Amino acid sequence: MIYYGKQTIDQADIRSVVDVLKGKYLTQGPMIFKFEDILKKKFGSKYCCVLSSGTGGLYLTGIALGWKKGDIVLSSPTTFLASINCINYVNATPDFVDIDSLTHTIDVNLLEHKVKKYKKNGKKVKAVIGVDYAGHPADWKALRFLANKYNFQLINDNCHALGATYLGDEKYATKYADVVVQSYHPVKHITTGEGGAVFTNDKLIDKKIRALRSHGIIKKGNNKKFGLWYYEMFNVGFNYRITDLQCALGISQMKKLNKFVHLRRKIANFYNEALEENANCLIPHEDKNVQHAYHLYPVQAEFDNLKNNKIIFFNKMKSKGIQLQVHYIPVHLQPYYKKNFKFKYGDFPISEKFYKNEFSIPIYPSLKKSDINKIIGEINKNLV
Repeated sequence: MIYYGKQTIDQADIRSVVDVLKGKYLTQGPMIFKFEDILKKKFGSKYCCVLSSGTGGLYLTGIALGWKKGDIVLSSPTTFLASINCINYVNATPDFVDIDSLTHTIDVNLLEHKVKKYKKNGKKVKAVIGVDYAGHPADWKALRFLANKYNFQLINDNCHALGATYLGDEKYATKYADVVVQSYHPVKHITTGEGGAVFTNDKLIDKKIRALRSHGIIKKGNNKKFGLWYYEMFNVGFNYRITDLQCALGISQMKKLNKFVHLRRKIANFYNEALEENANCLIPHEDKNVQHAYHLYPVQAEFDNLKNNKIIFFNKMKSKGIQLQVHYIPVHLQPYYKKNFKFKYGDFPISEKFYKNEFSIPIYPSLKKSDINKIIGEINKNLV
């Protein structure tokens, strides 16, 4: 089976983990700090806190930024559930802004319209979570302008876009957003197995997240007033720590990030050249001012006008050993959000149409040219 995503692990990665297994620390050791330093340097932030998952990072971000009941937090419906669930974790109110029809990231014009609408009704938007969908950066310059104009917090869900560039800058995420969250799940650009990180240039935010990561504990043992054992807990925290084993793998993977992104872009170019000739396929768009990182390669097809509907198409591709995926069922159409927040079909038509037409095809660095040709051949054969 050719899967839609897959980790790329080599002997250097394996050796890095084995070395930790032979050492003194499996967790809470030096690899944590080393990984954080590498990430800070690569992505241009003053502070970085690595965690057990990107989801944990989003949750702790909401707590650190003070989200609470009654606060309104906006994002786009075309994202993974974690991007929106983090709003519910802290009892804030989620709402959505439809996506741009080309980039599939949050539409900044619709965003300003919604912020103004809330303001007219005497309500203030607390924060906006912009998602760099599939690896294509959102319009961060415009988002930062709106954040300053309307005084809302700005978060970058950067989980899809490691190694992407915006206005020629690989460090764009931490430049424009107040907080940036990444994921290192196996299908992402680099992996630590499970894992993630929170980046910020705000010392206080980092301090809060760092304490919340480990039960809310703040150690005082380096102060002459206290014993070496002493610590205090001011807020209830969690165990979202990541291990030295995972960080050793992450350090090794980071050495190959540029190579991984290059290979993903090379595969995307193969797909672009082959599939743009198929009148029934719409290939991903890439703005001139960005370099797409291609975590995903989302294709669109008007299945209502084709011989095979989407279900039949998926089953036929699977029968040929090709696993496709859909990214994503719009979050507002999930039963929980429909029941609790009264969202309904038709609320965000661009996201809904995109979901109806979209399918993601395999893309990862170790994908073979023969498999790429097979995928292209089967798509062209079945999308008629």
